[in-house]
Amino acid sequence: MTVEFTDYHTRLAAYALLVDEQERVLLAWWNGEGHSDPQWSLPGGGIDFDESVRDGLVREVFEETGYHVEPGALLAEHFSTGRGRTFEGWFRSQRFVFEATITGGELGTTEVGGSTDRASWVPLAQLADEPRTEVVDVALAARRAQEARP
Repeated sequence: MTVEFTDYHTRLAAYALLVDEQERVLLAWWNGEGHSDPQWSLPGGGIDFDESVRDGLVREVFEETGYHVEPGALLAEHFSTGRGRTFEGWFRSQRFVFEATITGGELGTTEVGGSTDRASWVPLAQLADEPRTEVVDVALAARRAQEARP
């Protein structure tokens, strides 16, 4: 199937992978927004029309976790396609995962009435049994690949 770029909606999103020295990953509990089961996701989300990907990442991480971050290197990119739930037609969700460093703030979701109910540091060893979005696995696979490089 060939779909021209004018025939689908695009959603840009940026996420931060933050793993502490205790091997815990910072995750945001996504509430499913009424169309999916709630599950863990990386902090981050949709980029506003008039902001850069990195600026959107900083905003989203603060809204979902209460932390101020400095984006680092691009760790992974990932996309998915599907049919719109709130509009007719196709969409492409383009996701960018960045390394990041916490520069301030404190743990606590600042977003009110949004898609994130809470944030938490989750031990990587316990993550296998937790419901999670695909972007979590994409990010952790990229991290493992990076660590395996000589």
